[in-house]
Amino acid sequence: MTITITAFERSPDRGKGLARDMRVRWALEEVGQPYDVRLLSFEEMKQPAHFALHPFGQIPTYEEGDLALFESGAIVLHIAENHAGLLPDDPNARARAITWMFAALNTVEPPIFDHDLARIFERDEPWYEQRLRFLKDSIGKRLGALSDRLGEAEWLDGLFSAGDLLMVSVLLRSKGSGMLEDYPNLAAYVARGEARPGYKRAFEAQLAVFTAASTI
Repeated sequence: MTITITAFERSPDRGKGLARDMRVRWALEEVGQPYDVRLLSFEEMKQPAHFALHPFGQIPTYEEGDLALFESGAIVLHIAENHAGLLPDDPNARARAITWMFAALNTVEPPIFDHDLARIFERDEPWYEQRLRFLKDSIGKRLGALSDRLGEAEWLDGLFSAGDLLMVSVLLRSKGSGMLEDYPNLAAYVARGEARPGYKRAFEAQLAVFTAASTI
């Protein structure tokens, strides 16, 4: 059965690989599974057909036969559980990898994502500077703890896993902000993720969509 995922027709990240379909593309590339992509406009994302797949009208979604999933973390977990390469065979190591998946999305990503939104939408608000200081402090605490835990290791818990895939995806959001500069081991960790062939293939595929849309 062919896997089909959805992605932005015109991604607001302007080809930087930050849209959440990138995580799903990367996971599929890591496990060697072919997939099709259905591109959606913002208008199409709010139509009944897409709401039937994603109740919040977002991307990505994942379809395979009778199965339809939404939420990038859930999709990556499904891929990892059904194809070798993203979760260890040892039950305890597998549980730890899944824990890191949740940590990436529930603990590390929220302040980073909120920081991005604040810089775009709250610049003219009287609380902007205070809000930004609070978010930067929250991000610093998360990155500091993560840096301490990673230490000089290559990956979070032995071999590369879905936990690393999601954590690197989250940290990429802060790459251009200078926030990783105080944590050389995290910057190197992100670079190792970007250097993986699966990541490169996924990035090039997503970038090609942005490039094509920009020429129309």
